[in-house]
Amino acid sequence: MRRRSSSSSGKCTSRRRNDSLGFDEFGFALSKKKDQKLQHRSHDYSYPQPNTVRVKELCELLSYWNGSSFICRNQIERFIRIGVPPALRGQVWKCLLSTDALRDTSSFSYQKCLKEIRGPLVDLGVSEYSILSAIATLSETENEMGCAPSPPQPPEASVFSCSDVAIFRQIALDLQRSFPTHRSLMGDSAEAIEGQAKLFRVLTAYARYNPLIGYCQGMSYIAAVLLMNLAEEEAFWALVALLEKPKYLSGLFDHSLDKIQHQARVFHQLLKHRKPQLSQHIEDLGVSSLHFVMPWFLTLFTSLPCWDSVLAVWDLIMLQGLLAVFRVGLAVLELLEPRLLQMTDEGLMLPTLLRVPVEVSQHCVLVPALWGTEVQEWEIDCMNGLVLEETGEGRHQQVCYIAHTVQAARGLLSTVSSVQMVREWPVTVGHLEQCFLSQRTHSQC
Repeated sequence: MRRRSSSSSGKCTSRRRNDSLGFDEFGFALSKKKDQKLQHRSHDYSYPQPNTVRVKELCELLSYWNGSSFICRNQIERFIRIGVPPALRGQVWKCLLSTDALRDTSSFSYQKCLKEIRGPLVDLGVSEYSILSAIATLSETENEMGCAPSPPQPPEASVFSCSDVAIFRQIALDLQRSFPTHRSLMGDSAEAIEGQAKLFRVLTAYARYNPLIGYCQGMSYIAAVLLMNLAEEEAFWALVALLEKPKYLSGLFDHSLDKIQHQARVFHQLLKHRKPQLSQHIEDLGVSSLHFVMPWFLTLFTSLPCWDSVLAVWDLIMLQGLLAVFRVGLAVLELLEPRLLQMTDEGLMLPTLLRVPVEVSQHCVLVPALWGTEVQEWEIDCMNGLVLEETGEGRHQQVCYIAHTVQAARGLLSTVSSVQMVREWPVTVGHLEQCFLSQRTHSQC
């Protein structure tokens, strides 16, 4: 495949595609222009082509990677800003997530878990290599067992339970919706059948790894992207790291969806603070932020039509964690702001938010805007405190959040000039101190 050279003009240009293969360089099925619009997928990529010197430097950095080293993390951020070479992306993610250390220190065995899962699957007459048949069989079994919908429970002494059957069925159903135009999941080719089986195994294994969460909406998209860049067991441990570590997505997923709704409300407060006019306009049209923020967050923006932008977003999430998710959402809305403010109909606004236009999500447009959008942890903490107050979840928690935020912001003042602070960060320390003083009389941290 002939690739375009990097352009110093900064304008978006596209690579030549190898149409004879039927798939683009990221594995998505090529289609006619009218079908691309229907599928909301663009094959015109504009990410920068890394040169051989940078690739060599990144390989060297990864060879002596130390996740606790400030120098290593500073260097990896530089490479993520420049653009991670596709061939090295999986290795970069493994290093940032510390998947090898997580696997080596865990008593959980992925291969042993798969053997234990196959037992009940065989008993049910289900094979991960025949997903359509599995859906029918699991649905029939669920009806026969009289399984009522309920949160997943820890495994009991029995080989499998109603909860197991319900999880297996839901995973099989979601496999049909997860990237149906990607070569690893599309159709009935040998590669697609194996890809679906891998995704089924990774998700069912995680449900056994953490039975209190089990399987939740959105996980199939995250696991599928990991499998596009990592080997099967590596993808499993990467999923564990993302869903279990507080830095990443542990604050997003639970069976009741309470966590994701809370984070969507935090983002709503952030939007009100950063973009009051846009936030008010969205509310005036009757569009709830929950309607578009939840799909964005649950799938980590994999609905964006330009896959090179999706991967750049994921690179930043691997580096910064949940903070980057808020950052991406804010950057997308800043780019959409001019056209959203011109809309007068909810029927136009919500589809635009759910299906971000190609011209906004192009790598050469979105990624520079993303790196130009700053969101600080103490700012998210402050917004979280406001949500806790609104939802009545406890004034004590709110005051503690604000106190922690004031302390963190004071520390930043020693390294950031007051002029820069006022210009770049709308929430000032003085404002936070006022919040803290007004609340502390009601609670003690």
